Amino acid sequence: MNTPTAHPIKPRVAVHKFSSCDGCQLAFLNLGEDLLTLAERVELVHFAEAGPLDPDTNVDVAFVEGSVSTPEDIERIQHIRAHSKRLIAIGACATAGGIQGLRNGVFDAQWVTQIYNHPEAIASLERSTPIASHVKVDFELWGCPVSGPQILAVVNSLLLGVAPRDNADKVCTECKRQGYPCVMVTHGIACMGPVTRAGCGALCPSLGRDCYGCYGPAENANTDALAAQFARQGLTQQAIVQRFQSINSQAPVFLAAADKIRTRGHD
Repeated sequence: MNTPTAHPIKPRVAVHKFSSCDGCQLAFLNLGEDLLTLAERVELVHFAEAGPLDPDTNVDVAFVEGSVSTPEDIERIQHIRAHSKRLIAIGACATAGGIQGLRNGVFDAQWVTQIYNHPEAIASLERSTPIASHVKVDFELWGCPVSGPQILAVVNSLLLGVAPRDNADKVCTECKRQGYPCVMVTHGIACMGPVTRAGCGALCPSLGRDCYGCYGPAENANTDALAAQFARQGLTQQAIVQRFQSINSQAPVFLAAADKIRTRGHD
């Protein structure tokens, strides 16, 4: 008598959204055929963009997009953390508060009154904060948005039982690797590539335009030197601050650089 073959238990995966634009979730969907292959290797138990809805189940890996921006968000991220063996923060909102972090420090309740007809229905925190400000995060994947290959690399690493690789190289290394001319040297364009981490494939410089820092600060980012270079190129102090206070404005390295420029100017 043949004994039925037991099917291996697939790791359970969830994808959750907080305050964000959904772009990082779309990185999953943009995997195309790779997503179908991935679905054969894991069980997607919660992923609103793709269909399955079970936000309260226990999972092996939870991917979280978006920043914590409301009181409800605080409770929900704690609940997700309690039901997840590993939690991966994906994208600029989840790792650095996102573009909505620009309100941090200047939040004014009157803005809400001026914008919304029923301000009593709006419950926003004064600060937009990354996931790691509230719960333990096992890995952060930077980018705005992250890319499909990044997502796939993280999942493959976890399935193999190894720690995902944190690519903290600078965008400049990608330009050199792919033979793109430096837009700052050849065209005199102010570019954030020297202090921004790689991962995008140097998309903007490949098109002859400047990097604007959407993948967050690279390892050992020399923001002082870059700010001084921007000044030599004719950027005003305010324009230099705005370079660092963009998509990843609340990343500590960029936040410190902006504060230093405001208070001391650039060298």
